[in-house]
Amino acid sequence: MTLAPGAYYLVGPTASGKSACAQKLAEATGADILSADALLVYRGMDLGTAKPSLAERAGVRYGGLDLVAPGETCSVTVWLAAARAFLAETKRAGRPLLVVGGTGFYLKALTEGLDEGAPPDPAARARWQALYDRAGLAGLQAELQAQGALAMVPPGDMDNPRRLIRALERRADGPAARPANWEGPAAKAPTFAGLAWSRDALAGRIEARVDAMFAAGLLDEVARLMTAGLVAATTARQAIGYAEAIEVLAGRMPEANARERIAARTRQLAKRQRTWFRHQAQVIWIDADQANSVETLVQEIHSVWQKTGPAPWPE
Repeated sequence: MTLAPGAYYLVGPTASGKSACAQKLAEATGADILSADALLVYRGMDLGTAKPSLAERAGVRYGGLDLVAPGETCSVTVWLAAARAFLAETKRAGRPLLVVGGTGFYLKALTEGLDEGAPPDPAARARWQALYDRAGLAGLQAELQAQGALAMVPPGDMDNPRRLIRALERRADGPAARPANWEGPAAKAPTFAGLAWSRDALAGRIEARVDAMFAAGLLDEVARLMTAGLVAATTARQAIGYAEAIEVLAGRMPEANARERIAARTRQLAKRQRTWFRHQAQVIWIDADQANSVETLVQEIHSVWQKTGPAPWPE
């Protein structure tokens, strides 16, 4: 199994098996892997994000992981700078680069460039903050939906009020403040290979992942992070799995309820990711239900990449 030097993209909703397939493809082809996932950037947040293990990372060069502490802010600008430095090393070495993830905003920034739009507007921010204080996350999400601007929020940040408020600010600035051709994939955007599961099959995979997270010690991981300041971390503490684990450890939620809520929030995230890729990217979808094994999926992905060839190196 070989890949010519260049960039190859593997996407899909959370729990679709992207990481396992990418690991095997990288091992077989000598490729590097760049993670395009908004939660894998946090150091120490491993089990709840299904981050590649240390053993997996020992055999494959990874980028986009462990960029900041949970209490720090990791904007798309921070991730993009790290991603460009990583891919530059891959390019110099003449190796293939596998860009793998489900955070569409990161992928769009990498492939089409980043336009941060107008600077923050304190008056607008105060107005949207008042909406959040009055109606919570649901109020902000409803306002974005009413304005047709939900796609401006990275799927993993839909529960982050700061990101929602900033999206509403940028929406008020008008189309010029948004990335070019935001309403659909740009002509220069590369073609992605994507893993598609039926709704029921993906729901089963999500439940299995939640069980595996707890069995591997999610509560212990979160307890350690809490002593390091996770509770005060605005973004990280709201992440799927971590918010619920904090509630369990604080005695405010039974573990069974936490598992159910994590699975429900993950299903909602997967739905948003599918919608984003359907409208914002050019994807050749692989029927994962039919493939029925990681080995078959790996062959299918490789076949797609052989047909499309490598995408140009991101600038």
